[in-house]
Amino acid sequence: MNEKMIIVQYAIKKYENEDIIIEKLKSVFSEKDIQRSIDTLIGTQKVRRIGPEVIQNNESHTELPDLPDNLKSIIDTI
Repeated sequence: MNEKMIIVQYAIKKYENEDIIIEKLKSVFSEKDIQRSIDTLIGTQKVRRIGPEVIQNNESHTELPDLPDNLKSIIDTI
């Protein structure tokens, strides 16, 4: 679960547009899992919604977690 949240946060950092993030992560997770992860991150204030389509990591509230080596290849491919 924690790894999934890290992947979603790094995808948000990379793309910021929610539709693009969902499309890119579909190769790794189901759309329902992606949306649930985004909602959880927003609820815990690790991510914030900026307008209807843009989401950003809330780096002023919490730092982006370190990216474990085993997840780097996933982030590079999305």
